[in-house]
Amino acid sequence: MSTGGVGLYIHVPFCTTKCGYCDFYSLPLADRSTAPLVECLIQELERRARAYAGRVSTVFIGGGTPTLLPPDDLRRLLETVAGMLGPDRVDEFTVEANPATLDPTKAAILVEAGVDRISFGAQSFHPGELAALERIHDPDDVERSIVVARNAGLSRINLDLIFGIPTQTLESWDVSITRALDLRPDHLALYGLTYEPGTALTAQYKRGQVQSCDEELERAMYNHAIDRLADAGFEHYEISNFARPGQRCRHNVAYWRNAEYVGFGPSAASFLDRRRLRNVANLTEYVRRMHTDGEAIDESERLEPLAFAGETAMLSLRMTDGIEAAGFASTTGYDPFVLFAEPIRRHTAAGLLATDNHRIRLTRAGLCVADAVMADFLDPTAPNENTLVRESFLAPTEAGILSRVVTRQGNRHGDQVN
Repeated sequence: MSTGGVGLYIHVPFCTTKCGYCDFYSLPLADRSTAPLVECLIQELERRARAYAGRVSTVFIGGGTPTLLPPDDLRRLLETVAGMLGPDRVDEFTVEANPATLDPTKAAILVEAGVDRISFGAQSFHPGELAALERIHDPDDVERSIVVARNAGLSRINLDLIFGIPTQTLESWDVSITRALDLRPDHLALYGLTYEPGTALTAQYKRGQVQSCDEELERAMYNHAIDRLADAGFEHYEISNFARPGQRCRHNVAYWRNAEYVGFGPSAASFLDRRRLRNVANLTEYVRRMHTDGEAIDESERLEPLAFAGETAMLSLRMTDGIEAAGFASTTGYDPFVLFAEPIRRHTAAGLLATDNHRIRLTRAGLCVADAVMADFLDPTAPNENTLVRESFLAPTEAGILSRVVTRQGNRHGDQVN
């Protein structure tokens, strides 16, 4: 098993149709050939990923719908990944799938390549709600797909559900939760529907063709789900994510801990050595650049120390464990209780944050307005002598090294406010 700390993400943008609420880069497969994409993904993996092969701890293939790839292309892609990783298995290997896109042949290909977790986008168990989301599967397709997966040996099952759908009620939401639990998944991700700019759903909303869910009803749905899943033995470990003991999604936890990951495919992002990279979000351009340049990176940004600290804090607050002060200080060089003193004071007084000497986390009330709270942690003010780490957080040698590092950073960036 790998002992490294790099997550590997592969983006397959093809879908059967483009769902109206989705703002991820994806496009209908229609009559397109998937071979050009797969060839370029393999080229990119062979060019870039082998440098990280000994450090890869998790693999996640998402989209889009990776299981729309024809069996031969799916096998070629997965064999490349498996060959790159070598005989050692990674800690977790996940593939996303929409219900009704997995058959026994494709499931066997996943298992042969070492995939050990599959994530199905169920979204709802009501035909009318699925129609409102422009999903094309039937509620019963979810159970059929899970049976195929388990029969092939894919025993770790994730399900995604959406709440706040137009016309959805608390009662219909409860039915979806019940039907999901009846399928015995290991992991559930529950997302509030958002009206993202540029999506078909948002255009319909602006034209008055759909009505958004009442805020209080959406809040009730979220809190109801937290209670139902707790009663069912699920651990609420991130704002939207719930897992049975030992079944957290390790790949996504690495994102929320601001750890390193490397992405492949159109629109895929990487975070390496505190530099954010993103491939071009266009399939045709991605293929062209891979053929002409051997890479398709379109954006690159290095995070300065304060920006890294703010981003790390914001992402950590997504986890119900919150910001662990010693770990934050060791990673960023800053004392979170000092660097974020004002938002901590304000949101604690409002009952949205809870703190002790070691941790800062969202309360139950804070989880419902998490975006607003986390936004106040994203851009901390410039460091000064009061933001040096408290030596009690660290071993003596670590404290001394970090104090010198933070002092140098303060001298260099002390006149900036991010």
